[in-house]
Amino acid sequence: MSVQTFKNVILQRLHPEVIERLELQRVELPVGREIEFPGSGIANLFFIEEGIASMTVTFKDGFEVEVALAGPEAILGTSCMMGTRRSLNRVYMQLGGYGYSSVMAVATREFKRAEQFHDLTLRYLQAQFIQSAQTAGCNARHSVEQRMARWLLLCADRVGDRVLPLSHEYMADMLGVTRSSVTVVAGHLQERGLIHYTRGKITLVDLAGLEATACECYRVVLDHIHSLADNDEAYGA
Repeated sequence: MSVQTFKNVILQRLHPEVIERLELQRVELPVGREIEFPGSGIANLFFIEEGIASMTVTFKDGFEVEVALAGPEAILGTSCMMGTRRSLNRVYMQLGGYGYSSVMAVATREFKRAEQFHDLTLRYLQAQFIQSAQTAGCNARHSVEQRMARWLLLCADRVGDRVLPLSHEYMADMLGVTRSSVTVVAGHLQERGLIHYTRGKITLVDLAGLEATACECYRVVLDHIHSLADNDEAYGA
């Protein structure tokens, strides 16, 4: 399996012998595919090639809110290699795609070598932590309009497409607000020519305008995602 074939940022940088030791298997990741569920064991590590996964916090009343997005920069299931026996979060595909999986025992063995895969994994976890912390602060500080603009841009960046198959109900769940709030804000963004939406689909029309509307959290998260791809020296590439 050639490293040149990978879209995943981590897999692109792993040496061929590391790829071989991970014993990767291609997996389809359709919309709704459950990667982790609170209280469940984590059997596999997943590297997303295409698609977007959401990490959410679920409360006792069933309400959930997104704390992180994951795309082709991601390794899903990494907490198990840090000693977590059961997942603390729900992680599932919000936009379908495909990726590669590695059995957790195999991935953990490679991680414990404390070489390239170990360093790359820790750098991804750092970026994920920064995203989750920034999201928490954003949810407390910024308006629904700012947060929606940030979220739409981050989704589009990961899929490389301006057209996103997302419903207002789903966005409300991810942003932790009511559907009516999403409908009002989406209407405002459409009136300003920033997006165009129909039932179950949103097209990002003016990316520069959306970024101007979004809070600074968009650029903070994006810069850390880019650091995964740009800092080859830190990866030992």
